[in-house]
Amino acid sequence: MNPSHYRKLENMYLGAPINRLYEPTIEIAEGTTEISIPVQDKFFHAAGALHGSVYFKLLDDACFFAVNSLVEDVFVLTVGFTTYITRPVTQGRLTSRGKAVHAGKNLFLAEAVITGSGGKEVGRGNGSFMKGKTALAAEIGYSE
Repeated sequence: MNPSHYRKLENMYLGAPINRLYEPTIEIAEGTTEISIPVQDKFFHAAGALHGSVYFKLLDDACFFAVNSLVEDVFVLTVGFTTYITRPVTQGRLTSRGKAVHAGKNLFLAEAVITGSGGKEVGRGNGSFMKGKTALAAEIGYSE
C-alpha cells in the first residue's frame, strides 16, 4: 500500500486536459478507485440524456486507475473494455467505483459500476489492461 503513489495518480488524472470538461473528483486506494462527476447537459445526445461515451469514460477511468494503483512504475493501457448502459441519466451526480479483480504478470482485469444520485445503478463495465512503456513521471503529471 503506497498512499503517495495514489495521490500522484490522482493528480495525474485531475491534470489531464480532458478532465477540464468533466470536473471530476477521484479517490484511489489499493486496487480501487472512486470517480464522481456532475451531470451536465453538454454531455447529452440529441434525445436529452447522457451520451454513452460518458458512461464509458467513467467506467474505463475507474478500472484503469484501480489497476494502475497496483503498478508503480508505468502507465497501464486499456486492452479491451465492455460497457453496459443500464439506465438513462438526465441529472444529478454520477459515481463510478472500480476494482481490480485480477493482477497477473502481463494482464490485469478490473470491473466498475456507476450509480446515480439516488444510488441506483446506471451502468457497469469490465476491462483488460496491460503495462505500457510510458514511465510514471512528473512529465505526465505524476507528482504530488
